[in-house]
Amino acid sequence: MKLPIICPSCEHPLKVSLLKCDHCNTEVNGNYEMPIYLKLTHEEQQFILQFFLASGSIKEIAKQAGTSYPTMRNYMDDLIEKINKMKNESSSNS
Repeated sequence: MKLPIICPSCEHPLKVSLLKCDHCNTEVNGNYEMPIYLKLTHEEQQFILQFFLASGSIKEIAKQAGTSYPTMRNYMDDLIEKINKMKNESSSNS
């Protein structure tokens, strides 16, 4: 099941408010910011995982995806820009 990150009613970002241990039923309540990785789309998360598993080789993940190195490099640059923007927004909201 995919973790929802956007409110289905107003389309604003969701926050984590309850964590629960399945073993002892302990609950932790609060208003916690979601990690940046979880705010990315499923496709972006998969890209990061593939990049990691390819030992950081853009050439290898381009080959796996059946696309060119420049196309994959552009995708990565766009993702880096998105993550930096999210980090800046997150730090300015703190």
